[in-house]
Amino acid sequence: MPSAAEMDKAWERYKRYGDPQARHQIIERYAYLVKITAGRVVSSLPPTLDREDLVSAGIMGLIKAVDQFDPSRQVKFETYAIALIRGAILELLRSEDWVPRSVRDRVKQLERTYSALESRLGRPPTEEEISQELGMAIEDYHQLLCDAGRTNLLSLDDLILGSQDAGEKLHISDVLSDTTADPIAEVEQREMRRLLVEAIDRLPERERLVIALYYYEGLTFREIGKVLGVSESRVYQLHTQAVLRLRNYLQRDAGMF
Repeated sequence: MPSAAEMDKAWERYKRYGDPQARHQIIERYAYLVKITAGRVVSSLPPTLDREDLVSAGIMGLIKAVDQFDPSRQVKFETYAIALIRGAILELLRSEDWVPRSVRDRVKQLERTYSALESRLGRPPTEEEISQELGMAIEDYHQLLCDAGRTNLLSLDDLILGSQDAGEKLHISDVLSDTTADPIAEVEQREMRRLLVEAIDRLPERERLVIALYYYEGLTFREIGKVLGVSESRVYQLHTQAVLRLRNYLQRDAGMF
């Protein structure tokens, strides 16, 4: 494995001189991130895809990360690369439209319930208040969150800015980008980052921690469970709740979705 000093030289050769061998060295060095991320993104695949399809999409995300990354910025490459790899894999899954309609309908019901309760209460509703509003036991509500979370239908990577009909999408992986040649896109990214930070700050403390550990520290749900002292399924639940709240905040504040 190349040392940190060797990798710094490889980055310099590629970014300053466009050395294709240095580019290949960097891609090879961080290829392990693709398999790790592919394993985290989805636990079960639709019948039309296999694991290698996810890896292929992830490799394209890694290559994009290497090409776009600016080593002079104070951003850890692994964190940036994982965001783009995850985004590429989720884009493949979205193109297959493999999430069952019943799950989509339940997620929409959850979104409506979160929005209505938050407007009525003037604060984030508790799990007990949400389950009562839905007319279900708290255990059934927790299971619903697990089911929705495991589909990866609910992810920060699915938060977009712009018109879906027009095909103008800005994913979380774009927001984490270090550089862009388009001044308008740069302004959009900066505004999206500001709105996301504000929305995340409004989350309950434990959900805010889950978001930080998963998206910015790159921990798995299992690893986050160990940090919080809870089960992996409980982390799924907290993640799903957090993204539902964020969707509502961003929809209200930025007219998204």
